[in-house]
Amino acid sequence: MKIGILGAGQLGRMMALAGIPLEHEFYFYGNPASAPAAVAGQVFDEKDPSALDAFIKASDVISYESENINAELVQNIELKKPVFPSVKSLRFSQHRLTEKNLFRELNIPVADFYKVESLEELKGAIAQLGLPIVLKTTTMGYDGKGQAVIKTAADIGPAWQQLKGNQLIAEAFVNFQRELSIIAARNAKGEHVFYPLAENSHRDGILRLTQVPAPGVSQQLQQLAEQHICSLLDQLDHVGILTLELFDTGLEGDQALIANEMAPRVHNSGHWSQQGAETCQFENHIRAISGLPLGATNCRHPLAAMINIIGKKGDKNLVLSEPAAHLHLYGKSERANRKLGHINLVADDATHMQQLISKFDGFMQECGE
Repeated sequence: MKIGILGAGQLGRMMALAGIPLEHEFYFYGNPASAPAAVAGQVFDEKDPSALDAFIKASDVISYESENINAELVQNIELKKPVFPSVKSLRFSQHRLTEKNLFRELNIPVADFYKVESLEELKGAIAQLGLPIVLKTTTMGYDGKGQAVIKTAADIGPAWQQLKGNQLIAEAFVNFQRELSIIAARNAKGEHVFYPLAENSHRDGILRLTQVPAPGVSQQLQQLAEQHICSLLDQLDHVGILTLELFDTGLEGDQALIANEMAPRVHNSGHWSQQGAETCQFENHIRAISGLPLGATNCRHPLAAMINIIGKKGDKNLVLSEPAAHLHLYGKSERANRKLGHINLVADDATHMQQLISKFDGFMQECGE
């Protein structure tokens, strides 16, 4: 099958590298001058007016690597070729307000929130929610961008100046113990597979470390997360990978997990699955959109982790000399706060895993100003 990917970054690259052994061919629509995916297939230049039609014609089925794309473009492509996930999933994930309302409709707990379009509405939301709150743009937020935390009354003005001009959403601050995510795949037959809950550590809004399974996670918490993401998959008739980011509150019952946001795509917190799971997230996405049976998601090792390589590539030999570490570089130039690659780690026990994480800690700390 010939698979087209809207975008030509590292996620498209890794989808293709997982799909090529299944005898799929890949095409990408993006910027050839800075395209990590170019090693895996032809990149149609998004600046060329004739390239989109050629890209669509070359592809049997089309997917995307980011939700930050033009939904109208995807809707128009759907008139010509199958697109998975559909524009329905894309639209919900692109708008935080409609996304939160979907979560509520499906009885997935979320933080209380209010739509904000003026300074007066912001002050009204604060009066209802109390402080602190998180003020976010309803669209185009990622890696900590498009949001501000308002802790005191003195923060209101600067936060408004930073984000005004956008439709905003004010969310109550969640008192959480840690950030988790669950990744699942669904095919057109409505079959699902779920990956273990992952614990994610961020700094400056950027994911640094993922550990799987999340330390100390209970079977009840895993089942609750699966229940939430399954309801989303079925409601959206989603085909492909879906990621749900969650807050672990430490409470009992339905309020144990508070949904933050979803991503209708392969996700940074699932990169560990390349070495840590029987079938990685990239392969399961390709299997789902191409009509192949979904692969097993059970872990190959008791513990797995992923460290993002941020800003600088560091010493490649240090990683390659460690049998329990696996290096994935994206072919990108060094730049402050840029994701250049990742290191997957596997271990049989928590002591060894912590030793590995400490050994490669510097790769995720190279964060420029």
